[in-house]
Amino acid sequence: MNTKTLQKLGLVIVLLLSTILYVIQSIKVNDKISSSGSIVPKKITVQEKKQKFLDLVVPAVNKVYADLQTKYKEAKKILDNGNSNVKIEKLMKLYSAKNPQDLLVRMKPHAKSVAIAQAAMESAWATSRFTRVATNLFGVWSLNKNEPRVVAGKKRGKKTIYVKKYSSVEASIRDYYRILATGRVFDEFRAEKMRSNDPYKLVKKLDKYSEKGAEYGKELKSMISYNHFYKFD
Repeated sequence: MNTKTLQKLGLVIVLLLSTILYVIQSIKVNDKISSSGSIVPKKITVQEKKQKFLDLVVPAVNKVYADLQTKYKEAKKILDNGNSNVKIEKLMKLYSAKNPQDLLVRMKPHAKSVAIAQAAMESAWATSRFTRVATNLFGVWSLNKNEPRVVAGKKRGKKTIYVKKYSSVEASIRDYYRILATGRVFDEFRAEKMRSNDPYKLVKKLDKYSEKGAEYGKELKSMISYNHFYKFD
């Protein structure tokens, strides 16, 4: 094999190795994009962060709300006709309802602006650690060791705190609506929801959601007002 042939062979090998390295690097970059592309980056302007949050959360809230509203209307139609069936019985168990009327109270979805405001506050506009590693927009805790979850950053004394890990933004929002529909501490919130869809009235009844108590509702009210979230209702 002469010198020219060896040089050509060497060039081919170099080009081949370069191509392989490029492909590997591209795969790594794409993996990073696919794993974090659904979460808002931290290092952007406030306005960009808010817009990316809305692009991420609002479509999912709209989808979940529409689905819950449809199911609520279907159940209401059945019950208004004085009927009951296996579907209603399953819903009663699913929502831990005491009676058919209580089922409707629990099933009716609350104002979307409240959900969006809570997601923005609890997730720091989808930039929090819980959101980034667990797609947990609402800071929902986990008490079940058999469900997907991650360790929270802080402990309660010696007790380790966990937060739920969700498969998607939509899954996080669905579970949030479920919690407010079934949680015992949200009875007053659900009662207000049946009287009014006014987000400013509703947030006053969310004092049990946070350790901040009544202050939490005031912060949510400001969040909704300042960012015009009421336009989504």
